[in-house]
Amino acid sequence: MTRRPRLLIAVAAGLALLGSACAALAGETVTIPNRVIYPGETIEPAALKEVTLRQGKQAPEAVAIASSDIEGKVARRTLLPGRYIPLSSIRDAYVVEQGAPVQLVFTAGALTISATAVTLQPGSAGDLVKVRNIDSGKVLSGTVMADGSVRVGAL
Repeated sequence: MTRRPRLLIAVAAGLALLGSACAALAGETVTIPNRVIYPGETIEPAALKEVTLRQGKQAPEAVAIASSDIEGKVARRTLLPGRYIPLSSIRDAYVVEQGAPVQLVFTAGALTISATAVTLQPGSAGDLVKVRNIDSGKVLSGTVMADGSVRVGAL
C-alpha cells in the first residue's frame, strides 16, 4: 500500500516536469512592429506581428508582450520594425486635446454644477489636467472622464 502513493507522486512530478519542459520549448512570444511607427501615430493591429523568442531567451522587463497591450495606444517615439516596444514609448490616446472646449462637472450629493472650460493641456481618461473656466477665467485642475468631460473638486 505504501508503494502506490509513492508511485502516484512520482508520476505527478514527472508530468509537472514534462509540462514545464514543453512550455520552455514552445518559447515566449512578444509583439513587435512590422513597419516604422512614428511619434503621435495610433498603433493599429496591421502594424504589429507576434514573434516567438528563441529557446531560453526571455523578453526584457517593461516591454509590451501582447498585442492587446499595444493596440489603440499612441507612440511617444519612433518604433522600429523588429525591435521590442518599451512600455515607456507608448501612451493612451488623448480624450481631450489642448485648447478644446470641455464640460466641467462638479457633483456633491444631489447638487450638480456644470460649466464650459478650455483645456490647457491634453489628457487621457483618468489624467489630471488644468482647464480655464470660460466665464470666470479661473484655472482649475480636474480629472478627465471617458466621455470627454472634466470632473472638478470645486468651482
